[in-house]
Amino acid sequence: MKNKPSSNLVQGIGTFGALALVFGSMIGSGAFKKITVMSQGLGSPTWVILAWALAGGITLIGALCNAEVASQIAASGGQYEYFKRMYGKAFAFMYGWTSVAVIQTATIAAVAYVFGQSLHQWLQLPEWNSTLSETTLPFGIQPLKDLPVKLLTAGLIVLLTGINALGVRLGVTLTSLMGSTVVLCIVLISVFGLSSPMANPALLQNAAPSTEVGASDFLALFFAALMAAFWAYEGWNNVGFVGEEIKQPERAIPRALVMGVGLVMALYLLLNLTFLVVMPIEQIQGIPQNEVAGISIMRYLGGETAAAVVALLILVSTFNATNTTVLTAPRVCFAMARDGLFFKGIERLNSRTGTPVRALMLQGAWAIVLVFSGSFDPLTDMLIFAAFIFYGMGAAGVFVLRKQNAGEKPPFSVLGYPVLPALFVLFSLALVAVSVWNNPMGSAAGLGLMALGIPFYLIWRKL
Repeated sequence: MKNKPSSNLVQGIGTFGALALVFGSMIGSGAFKKITVMSQGLGSPTWVILAWALAGGITLIGALCNAEVASQIAASGGQYEYFKRMYGKAFAFMYGWTSVAVIQTATIAAVAYVFGQSLHQWLQLPEWNSTLSETTLPFGIQPLKDLPVKLLTAGLIVLLTGINALGVRLGVTLTSLMGSTVVLCIVLISVFGLSSPMANPALLQNAAPSTEVGASDFLALFFAALMAAFWAYEGWNNVGFVGEEIKQPERAIPRALVMGVGLVMALYLLLNLTFLVVMPIEQIQGIPQNEVAGISIMRYLGGETAAAVVALLILVSTFNATNTTVLTAPRVCFAMARDGLFFKGIERLNSRTGTPVRALMLQGAWAIVLVFSGSFDPLTDMLIFAAFIFYGMGAAGVFVLRKQNAGEKPPFSVLGYPVLPALFVLFSLALVAVSVWNNPMGSAAGLGLMALGIPFYLIWRKL
């Protein structure tokens, strides 16, 4: 049943470390930023909370499905190895290619860039006003625009790549410490806000949208709010990438997935409930898009000191989210190279630390290219729907594996089988369809990026 290739990867991650990788990958800046756009679209505190709850519930169902699969296939590369077992090498390669080329590297670039922006503002560094900032390369790329922020971002990626090259235990220890700090701070901020004299539960009583809209228009607004929330929940499945480096993975990964997603869902609901009871939604709607809503709300609640605490928390959370992705994601191209479906030599491990240093370096270099190109935001926007193609196929894999292992009970069984996995697959299909309908050009571009991997697959398969 188990598919665990032999290697020299170090099994240095315990259950708590795996749990820290889950919530560390998920908690970045989204929980502090997305409430503005969600409030502007929905106009109602009740509906905003429902959007967070529904997105969290759907993510938890996906995590349950992923947990059953992961309990049977504890291999480095996570979803790549799952798909190879369930659907064959071609589909697995398409996932791996998309992940390495865009999804994970663009996520590293995007989250690290938020860290760079926040640190730049925190240190009050001078703005970059050189005429060179307008230098434009083909495709509208401006590599020198916002140069100080880009340099800070690249510096973070280099630093974390170096730290994780020193060994998986060091990277996981850093994630455990910083992730636990973030969780504690969110709880303390929420307690501070909810116990404040400014907290007013009556602000939640506006249960209707602020403007009269038709049912179809409101569904579109609610869907947009869900997409914003899903971005904040993104990263929950990264723990599977390091399956071979987790002790007793058939037990630790399912526990980490279920507990981690449940914890983050509770934290997001608590934090956003706090925001909505201390500031009227009309004022939240007026927060400029270039400002972090959480900072503005805490400034409204507790002055500059409270705002500074949240700003520092965002620095810590984006640092940690970048670290967890830098740590876990290179295992995908490592696994592909081990199968001969990626650049030769990427599968080599450092003889002293047992880490895929070459994969780490390749990932870091490409993420920095995306930072200076400024293309990471459009790339992630184009491929949000692609993530749910793979999520849906992952949940469908529960049925595939049960058929392959007829009569053999998996180490972890998803609750509500077969209803919950089927519902998640149907939701993923619906989300992909709506995304394509709402943004056909962006979806086509995303599929085009995925298709760029086909000639590489044909070449590497023949080597």
